Amino acid sequence: MAFTQQDLSVMDSIIARYPRPRSAIMPLLHYVQSRDGFVTHDGIEIIAKKLELEMAEVSAVSTFYTQYKRKPVGEYHVGVCTNTLCAVMGGDAIFAGLKEHLGIENDGVTSDGKVSLEHIECNAACDYAPVVMANWEFYDNQSVQSAKDLVDAMRAGDPPAPTRGPNVLPTWKENSAVLAGLNDGHAHEGVQAGEPSLLGLKISKDQKGAQG
Repeated sequence: MAFTQQDLSVMDSIIARYPRPRSAIMPLLHYVQSRDGFVTHDGIEIIAKKLELEMAEVSAVSTFYTQYKRKPVGEYHVGVCTNTLCAVMGGDAIFAGLKEHLGIENDGVTSDGKVSLEHIECNAACDYAPVVMANWEFYDNQSVQSAKDLVDAMRAGDPPAPTRGPNVLPTWKENSAVLAGLNDGHAHEGVQAGEPSLLGLKISKDQKGAQG
């Protein structure tokens, strides 16, 4: 898809946020991904031109970070944490169950283009293990069955709201635009930090109060 004048204006506005233009590489890659669903060759080329960089420099960033995809993913990209705590709490079983349920392997996409699947590293949500993410939104304390129900709802076009975060699950492209720094109006919705995350703070305050 060709870049429009509006696309170029948005890219210019992103670059203008930074004192050094090259600092805009990552949000610009997210913006390209929000247009096409993945980082295209044309997207890398236009970012390089905008920032006066070599294409290899932009490409290096796009291949280093796993949030950037170099081929199409699903409308809902599902990541299952398989790091130690999530794994022992059921993450490995969830990942295996979803592969069988969806009929795809790691980095695969369902035939209808709705769901793709990836095993992911720790997302700093160990207090909610096992964690499944969809378009980088959290679904906490999952089981094999709840994860299957989740992807079925996505394929039906009616995914539930994330456990924490926005009241609706944005699509892959929509959340890519958010990661590029474009406001979707959902920033203050839903639970931001739940009780398990705040428990340590509560204990600390209680102990301080008891000592005072």
